[in-house]
Formats: sequence, structure tokens, C-alpha cells
Amino acid sequence: MHRIAVLVLDDVVPLDFGIAYQVFALARQIDGSKAYDVEVCGPRRTIRTASFDMQVRHGLDRLVQADTIVIPGSEDPFREVPRAVSLALQSAYDRGTRLASICTGVFTLAASGLLDGRRAATHWRVAEDLARLYPQITVEPNVLFVDEGSIVTSAGASAGLDMCLHLVQRDYGQAVAANTARLAVAPMRRDGGQAQFIRQKLPSSPTSLTSLIEWLRDHLNAVHTVDSLAIHANMSPRTFARRFQEQTGTTPLQWLLNARIDRARELLEESELSIDQTAFLSGFGSAVTFRSRFRRVVGLTPTEYRRRFSAAN
Repeated sequence: MHRIAVLVLDDVVPLDFGIAYQVFALARQIDGSKAYDVEVCGPRRTIRTASFDMQVRHGLDRLVQADTIVIPGSEDPFREVPRAVSLALQSAYDRGTRLASICTGVFTLAASGLLDGRRAATHWRVAEDLARLYPQITVEPNVLFVDEGSIVTSAGASAGLDMCLHLVQRDYGQAVAANTARLAVAPMRRDGGQAQFIRQKLPSSPTSLTSLIEWLRDHLNAVHTVDSLAIHANMSPRTFARRFQEQTGTTPLQWLLNARIDRARELLEESELSIDQTAFLSGFGSAVTFRSRFRRVVGLTPTEYRRRFSAAN
């Protein structure tokens, strides 16, 4: 079973901690068994928050057993990180443990030197501070989370939920992650980033692209270009591209790629369709293109993904 250690420090944000703990505690494998063993660790047994104290069962020595360490945000991200914490994180990373942070938890990773030369996300309010204090980090101020493989960082608390579900998907596949999202009463994937303060609902206005996006989800296997979509939206290509970016936080073509990859994941997990059929129904022009893009985004070939995550296994 995958072992999760939630690392809490003084001034931990309770909402961040709750998300980090609960998502993984909720996750169940296809057979109904627990997907994760979740433990809470800290440098001391009593951790102070702004309003109450937490009694933590495990110390930093427990981190050595974790497959993934998740660091919730802190109310004071500029507080000095205890040296013992930095050393424990560095040691865990060297052993191959995956590290993840929610919101201002990224400052703990940054102070430990583990983000040097990497991209990272944090809450938009402190993105400039992170970039100023740690110029060796490429800060992405508008995204929900950044997946660098062995280190994953997210923006504010709600984005932490997105990131945790993303990690469940990485570990156990689309079906397990989707079921975890349902248990958490949360969307599996939200379009956009912090630029529009996380997507809630696309605005109901004459310029809203809600109906177009719903139509696109039902027609992923059609050929789409920015020009053809602009015509469908009755806008000029330039206006359409700008409005799409504003309302979803990404470009039309990148949105299409993500949606098609998600559709392919579902088909690979839940059907016995051939790779060629999956490529066609997902909207990729050829199986060759599909295999290349799927592997680049997911990190596995379609065949490897099916072998690992198919509900029939």
C-alpha cells in the first residue's frame, strides 16, 4: 500500500491539512480496499495552529517510511524552517520519496533547496515573494499545480485538492481518482488556473463560452482549429483565443489536448477498444500521434497504462 506522510509544522493552515489528509484517506482501490496508509508527522508531538493545538502521533523519523510526503501550507510562510525538517526532506528525496506541497507549504521545500532549478506553484498572493526570495525557482503564478515528477506543488487550498486528486490518478488511474473525487464531492479536473481565481462556473453572459466547451466535450473526435472554433463562437480568432484564455486559463489547443487525454484514459481503463479505436474516439488523428502525446503527458504508453489501470485487471 502507498504510504502518505502529512508533515505539519507550527502555524499549519487547518484547511490545507484537512485536504491533504482526507483525500488520501478517502481513496479506495477498484476492489474497495484502502489505496493509502496516511500518517501525520511533525518535528514535535504538539503542533500549534492559529486557534488550537494538534497532537501529532509521529515524529520526523516516520518520514523514512513514506512513499509520498505532503506539506500543507503555513500561516507564516516566512518562518524559519527547522534544520531537522530540511534534512529529513532532503534525505527522503534522495531515497526517491515523492514530495508535494499545498499553497505556502512550497516555502518549506524552497528553504530546503529542493526546488532549485525547478518550476513551482503557490498561492498568487505570495508568488512574488517566493520568486524574490528564491530566484533560482521558476514560479508559475497562474496555474493550479505544477507536476515536476518527484516534486509536485500547488496553489491555494482548493488547488491542493486538485493536486491530491492528480496524485491519486498518477498512482491508481482515472477510475480510482474519479471515485475519490465523487466521495469528496469535487470535480475530477477543473479548467483554468489562478488567473480567474479557480474555475467555479463559466460566466453566464453573451461572451460566455460555456455552451461551446460543453459542445467540445461531446465532439472531441472532430477536427478543431482556433479558426473553426472562433467561427462556431461567432468571434474573430484573436478575440476567441483571448476570451478562451480568460475563461479557462489555458489555450484552446491545450484544453483540447487535456480533454482528449482524459477521454483516452477513461476508454483505456473501462473498455476493451483497440488502441486505434481509442485514438479515434479520443480525437487524435492517428494511433502514432496518440501514442506519442499520451506518453508525453501521462508518462506511460497507452498499452502500459491499460495494463496498469484497466478495471478488468
